[in-house]
Amino acid sequence: MHLFWLVLFGLVALFWMTYGLKVGYGAFRLPWLKDYPAAADADCPRISVLFAARDEEEKLPGALTTLVAVDYPNLEIVAVDDRSTDATSRILDEFAANHPQLRVVHVRELPPRWLGKPHALEKAYEASSGEWLVFTDADVKFRPDALRRVVALARERGLDHLALLGDVERSGFWDTVLITFFGMGFQLAADLHAVSNPNSSAYVGVGAFQMLKRGAYEASGTHRRLAMEVIDDMKLGKLVKQAGFRSGVAIAQDAVSVEWHLGLENLVRGLEKNFFAAAGFSVGMVALQIAGLLLLNVAPFLGLAFGGGWIRVLAGISVVIALCFHLGGDAVMRVSPLYCLTLPLGATVITYILLRSTVITLRQGGIYWRETFYKLDELRRGIV
Repeated sequence: MHLFWLVLFGLVALFWMTYGLKVGYGAFRLPWLKDYPAAADADCPRISVLFAARDEEEKLPGALTTLVAVDYPNLEIVAVDDRSTDATSRILDEFAANHPQLRVVHVRELPPRWLGKPHALEKAYEASSGEWLVFTDADVKFRPDALRRVVALARERGLDHLALLGDVERSGFWDTVLITFFGMGFQLAADLHAVSNPNSSAYVGVGAFQMLKRGAYEASGTHRRLAMEVIDDMKLGKLVKQAGFRSGVAIAQDAVSVEWHLGLENLVRGLEKNFFAAAGFSVGMVALQIAGLLLLNVAPFLGLAFGGGWIRVLAGISVVIALCFHLGGDAVMRVSPLYCLTLPLGATVITYILLRSTVITLRQGGIYWRETFYKLDELRRGIV
């Protein structure tokens, strides 16, 4: 039995010392949007910012206020009201009446074999005319110089597709625990620096902000390829990469910010539809993800506290590297470095959310997304 634990903790330490350090070093080398000067008017191609809104009356006005104030000379904003039942439609129309760069498309019915969001984004694309397309969400706030800097970054790096890692607004302790751990896990799973390597299969798509050339989007199949894909933002990045286009990731901080699901209960419920979908609706993949979460992020702390000899040494190596990894994310998010100590807590709560998402989706035979039910067998057939 001792040999089993020694081998197990040895493998965990090996993971952190090889793949973990590789990903951490790559994340350290990601470009920062603030380091790129704003592009001049003559260097600003036409951009269409596209987003879908369904029952977003609470967050929409604040986000729209920043979007229409973006300092960009050749900007078009296309907003799709996706069957809203609250004041979203009225808010969009009122903003459009006062801001000519904003166009509103109203969707009254959802056609078969479409999820609401991908369908709405497809409609936004069809109504747009930009050389570059920016896909975002109805609760995302932009700094006035964000697009000029993004254009400069994409041009300098020769990118066809760029995803930005922006700020996530937080309301307290639990928000910060989960969001900082989620950010760490996202980096490990996606290997962000490798996204720009054309020889790597790594890909990234971020719902809050991803910009791509219109030609790259069309050659990748548009959102018609993502009609039944729950995590359409990530999978758009996958399609672009598979089509042979150049992708990249950059750190935006407050140039792009989103008010996510504030509060622990809202975070748990808000991720209900996503986590099982991210596992490809596969129970086997969920089991592997849970094992990985607990072995890599909880077991080393237990080994350090209760193990002895080489087990404690190997666990200590894993803990030190994992904490440094978490600290890097804390610095980017500008939170207290003490939050790195919540790493095993964050992993445990994320494990619970993943289990909950799986059980609920299987029990009800599908997911509810914005008051619309989608059957599990259809969702599985639509996986990209």
